[in-house]
Amino acid sequence: MKRQQGWSLQAFVRWSDAHPWFRAPAFRLACLGVLAVIFVLLASIALLPGCEPRGSVRLTPQMEVDSQFWIRVLLASGVSECTVELSTAFRVARADFGLGIEQGQPARDPLDGPTKVTLVRGRLQLGQTPLADSQVVISPGPPHVFGFNGQNYRGKLKLSVNRDGTAFDVLNLVPLEPYLAGVVGEEMPDYWEPQALRAQAVAARTYCLYIKNRFGVNRSYDVSKTQASQVYGGVAAESPQVWDAVNSTFGKILTTGPAQAGRDARTDMLSRGLFPAYFSSVCGGHTSNSQDVFGDSFGPLQGVPCPYCKDVARLGLFFWPMAQFSRKTVTDQLTARYPKLKALGEIREIAVADQVDYGQFSRLTKIRLVGTTGKTDSLRAEDLRLAIDPSGRKLKSTICRIVPWGDGWAFLSGRGWGHGVGMCQCGAEGMARQGSTAEEILKHYYPGAQIVSVY
Repeated sequence: MKRQQGWSLQAFVRWSDAHPWFRAPAFRLACLGVLAVIFVLLASIALLPGCEPRGSVRLTPQMEVDSQFWIRVLLASGVSECTVELSTAFRVARADFGLGIEQGQPARDPLDGPTKVTLVRGRLQLGQTPLADSQVVISPGPPHVFGFNGQNYRGKLKLSVNRDGTAFDVLNLVPLEPYLAGVVGEEMPDYWEPQALRAQAVAARTYCLYIKNRFGVNRSYDVSKTQASQVYGGVAAESPQVWDAVNSTFGKILTTGPAQAGRDARTDMLSRGLFPAYFSSVCGGHTSNSQDVFGDSFGPLQGVPCPYCKDVARLGLFFWPMAQFSRKTVTDQLTARYPKLKALGEIREIAVADQVDYGQFSRLTKIRLVGTTGKTDSLRAEDLRLAIDPSGRKLKSTICRIVPWGDGWAFLSGRGWGHGVGMCQCGAEGMARQGSTAEEILKHYYPGAQIVSVY
C-alpha cells in the first residue's frame, strides 16, 4: 500500500489556485473576525471570578510548632486603617499569649478582594463586620497566607488596638523557618552562592531567637520587618534557592557553648548560649568588635580580618565618596536623637576620642563633641553616624576620617557599608566563591561559636 503523501507547500498552492474564493479579501476579513471573537471569549473566561490564573504557593510549614518558635513580626505600628486580603477560609479568634485560640471558632468565607480594616469608635472593623475584641488573631486556611497592604505573608495576622483606642498595631505571627524564608532573600541576593545563603540563614535564625528571648518578653513584638531588626519581605522574598538555604540548615543556630549537663538542651541554648549573630553588608576589610559598636560583649563578636569582601562589593560600597554635612545639620540631627546634647549649644568641634587601627585603615569607635556653650560630651562613633545620616546611604560606615570642611565637616576615605559587626555578607559570598562551606564561613566570622540544633 502506498504511503499517503503529507500536505506540502506545493500542494497547498495548487489547491488555492483551484479555489480562488480562498484568496478573496472578504474571506480573509471574515477569518480575522472569527479569530477576534474567539480571543475575546477566551479573555472573558479567564477574567471570570475564581478563574484567574494563580501561581502555586508553597504550604507554610511548622504551623504546629511550639509557641517559643513562633515569631511576632511588627509590620506596622499606630495605624488607623490598613488593607488585608484573605483568599482562603479563615478564623478570627481573641488574641491569647500572642497566637490566638481558634478552637470552636467558625470558619469564615474568603474575602472578596482587598478589604479595609478600620477603627470605629475604638473597635476594629473588617470591611463592614465589627470584630469582637480589641486584640484579634486572624488565621487563614492552607496554605496559611494572607495579604497586608498589598504584600503577602505566611502564618497569622494579629491586630491590636492601642490603649487609647485611636490606632492599632499590625503583627505577623509566623513560625521561625518560614519567617527566615522571608528574611534570607531580602538580606542576600538569591543568586549568590548556596553556601553563603546557608550561612546567612543560620546567622539570621540565631539573631532572631536571641532578640526574641532578650527583648520580646518585655514588648508586644519580637522583631520588626525593617533593618532595625533584619529585613523581612514575606512571600515576595522567597525563591527555591532561599528555601534550599533554610531547609538545609533547618533548626541550626550559633551558640557560645554546648548545653549544660542536667538541663533541657533546647532551654539551655536559648537562655544561656545564644548571642546576637549580627551581620552587615560590607565590613571594609575587618569586622568590628560589638563592644565598640553596640556596647555588648560576646566572644564570637570580637572582630576578624576580612580579605574577601573587596572583590564582591561594588566599588561605591567598598570605597564610598566624601560625605559633607553642615554644622546646622549635624547639630539638628544630633540633638533630635539625643536631647541631652542641647546643653552643648551648636556643635563646633567633632574630634576622634578613640579608634581601632587595622594597619592600612582605622575604624572610629568614640567621638568627642564640643559645643558653643563650652560643654563637651561623647558618643559611640556608630551612634554619631546613624544620628547624622539615619539612612546610612551617605555616611556608610565608621571607617573614615573626619575633617572640618567649610561650615561643617567632611567624612573622607570611607570604606565599608554598615556597622561591621559579625558576618560580612559580601565577605561570606567571597569565601563561598573560593569554595568555603557555610560552616567554615560561620566559624570565620563568629570565632569560637558552635553550630547546634534547637529542634
